[in-house]
Amino acid sequence: MTELHGVLPSVVRRTAPDRNPARRRRERQALTHHRRTRSRLRAADVIIVAMSEPAQRPPLPPFTRETAIEKVRLAEDAWNSRDPERVSLAYSVDSRWRNRAEIFSGRDLIVAFLTRKWDRELDYRLIKELWAFDGNRIAVRFAYEWHDDSGNWYRSYGNENWEFDENGLMRERHASINDRRIEESERLYDWPLGRRPDDHPGLSDLGL
Repeated sequence: MTELHGVLPSVVRRTAPDRNPARRRRERQALTHHRRTRSRLRAADVIIVAMSEPAQRPPLPPFTRETAIEKVRLAEDAWNSRDPERVSLAYSVDSRWRNRAEIFSGRDLIVAFLTRKWDRELDYRLIKELWAFDGNRIAVRFAYEWHDDSGNWYRSYGNENWEFDENGLMRERHASINDRRIEESERLYDWPLGRRPDDHPGLSDLGL
């Protein structure tokens, strides 16, 4: 009987109904708040880790002929969008540029440069073509057509040397460019503004 009396109180404690529903409600609310807070903290940890790791831009070096050609076409497509912010994301945050006589570094200055460029170079259409590649470097030749705000048309010819980091972001870009005045009737790029269609001829096909 003594043993029964020793067990009985614990049984009663487990089975007796809680006579304080308000307390139970507060406990449930506290538990729900705790779970939501823990979930938000886990999500924040994921965001912090993602922000601390450099974004990758495939294809990554070392390049093959196929991946180098793909990298060139992706760059062409981005530049034909004429969206400075979009284009800048292909470059490392401290990317170093020489474009004609301008030398600068960093994404903010890249965006500023491209904004000025496309404010001046209207109806811009570009074709790039792989010239050579080795390891994490690619050499490109290109030509683009545009006109100024007076309606004068130009075809600009250039060569670029690119170097990429391990994440596929371009950390160096060296571009030499010459402008040639053309008549509107001499234009060779006639696709709608934006990405060059896959069936549109490239530089070599056009004899450029």
